[in-house]
Amino acid sequence: MIKLLILSVTLLFGNLSHAEEPEHFVVLTSADAETQMMTMVLATQSVNKNVTVSVLLCSSAGLLAIEGEESPAFAPANRSPKQLLSGLIERGVEVNVCGIFLPNRDYTEDDLLEGIGVASPPDIAEHMKKPNVRFFTF
Repeated sequence: MIKLLILSVTLLFGNLSHAEEPEHFVVLTSADAETQMMTMVLATQSVNKNVTVSVLLCSSAGLLAIEGEESPAFAPANRSPKQLLSGLIERGVEVNVCGIFLPNRDYTEDDLLEGIGVASPPDIAEHMKKPNVRFFTF
């Protein structure tokens, strides 16, 4: 009985100590600048809490990734979603546009801001299936 109890406790705490930290996978599709801003604020706050974050920009939100496209600033920080996105990239957050964004517009990879890539659907699907990944869509 004691051996069974020790084995159970070892298995329970062994699994807890090896549990992976949560990762936030943020998919932003909204063209609404306020939604974009709040998404970037939440992603930034997650990074501030030492959470690994990755961002996928799709649909109209993909324009945040394009050099020369602007987004409005919001109070109280007087910063824009694009500025917060750039800050996330500087902090090592992986940011990609979805795989169908560029082929369906008059933009190429050369038009993307430095540090932004193009997502591979098989790679994204593999990432999403990880048990520690929390998926957020805006």
